[in-house]
Amino acid sequence: MKLTNLKLTNYRNCKDIEMDLNSDKILIIGKNAQGKTNILESIYFLSTLKSPRTANNIELINFDAEKTEIDADIIKADTEIELGYTYSKEKTRELRINKVKSRPKDFKSVLKTVLFSTTALLLLRGNPSDRRDWLDRAISQIYPAYDDRLSKYDKIRIQKNNFLKDLAKGNTFDETLLEVYNEQLAITGSNIIFLRKKFLKEIEKIAKEKHRIISETEKLTINYDCSFLDNEAELDEIVTKFKESLEERRIEEIRRCQACVGPHRDDIIFFINENEATKYASQGQQRTIVLALKLSELDIITDKTGDEPVLLLDDVLAELDDIRQNYLLKSINDGTQTIITSVDTVLFEDEFLKDVKIYKIDNGTIKN
Repeated sequence: MKLTNLKLTNYRNCKDIEMDLNSDKILIIGKNAQGKTNILESIYFLSTLKSPRTANNIELINFDAEKTEIDADIIKADTEIELGYTYSKEKTRELRINKVKSRPKDFKSVLKTVLFSTTALLLLRGNPSDRRDWLDRAISQIYPAYDDRLSKYDKIRIQKNNFLKDLAKGNTFDETLLEVYNEQLAITGSNIIFLRKKFLKEIEKIAKEKHRIISETEKLTINYDCSFLDNEAELDEIVTKFKESLEERRIEEIRRCQACVGPHRDDIIFFINENEATKYASQGQQRTIVLALKLSELDIITDKTGDEPVLLLDDVLAELDDIRQNYLLKSINDGTQTIITSVDTVLFEDEFLKDVKIYKIDNGTIKN
């Protein structure tokens, strides 16, 4: 898979730029706040319909414009595909594949990306919601329908929370309706938990070896932390335990007016030599884990979909030491299209730069 052309119209500070990306390695250099990250964000957005920086898509529109557009040409399995996305301040959007209106599910299945940014380096130090978000976005690259399950679960959870809040205001307790919400949450939530655990088990196998190569002696393990599950479980068992936990914590949920059980409360725990990395690992050790995870994402998406993702490296090299920099650059396969942003070319060896297409960006304007 290769992104061959990108055109941004009124996308943040990129009012009108077009880039020929028909190369395996592209380097975009420029000072901070000039638009480097905006370019990578737009590419990632085409693959997920989500920004890694904001949940409000209006922020993607340039201040002086009424709408933004992202257009890209892609070669996938020797087939040329055009992607187009338009979003307006009236919150209307249009998705296009080869100039034909498309459904989100079909649109997201075209382009695969792995984004490695400086924010990702803080994954272990962030909140559980940050780790859940990383996991969910990675799974969605493999199973586009997974997003629908997340949306369905959140919708039911919000409905249940509103029901519990109304109950606290004195509304009549409708036990049948609560049971309906719990049944739906247990079934939908269990599917999410099952897929999360399955994905983590698969990515752990790959990441464990990559981590060992960088660290030489340390052993990485990854656990999915769910309040009502201790061990591996099949889907039916997860549903049963989910329902049991909902029943056990019914009074607590009524008192707190919110759903206290489910995948929205879970976490991902990383261990180095059986010690919890969040608590005991150094900054370098934590960055090694994230580096191993991101490279493993590339492998697992390629294996599951048959499409090699576009790798997006957003100013991340400056935050890695020489050992991790070299491992990252040498781990990238020759056929993997890699788009890198950096302040300058100092971090790169002449041999690496020899085959790289370089763009400079200044205040949202591209210069060759």
